Amino acid sequence: MTEPASGHGKPASEHTSHELEEYAGGYIQAWHGYIPVWLLCVYAVLFIWALYYMVVYWGGLGPGRVG
Repeated sequence: MTEPASGHGKPASEHTSHELEEYAGGYIQAWHGYIPVWLLCVYAVLFIWALYYMVVYWGGLGPGRVG
């Protein structure tokens, strides 16, 4: 009986920053949040790998370049 009215034991101010949206009658739930740092690191590594692959395996500096 001492839990806040907002539910899940969290303060009401925390719920307003992460508004929960429901789709398909509550079957799908989504909320606005942040992108984890580890995922940003994965994006950076994949981008660097793509640049490396493009230079090394797609002809280096251009067609006709011997080297």
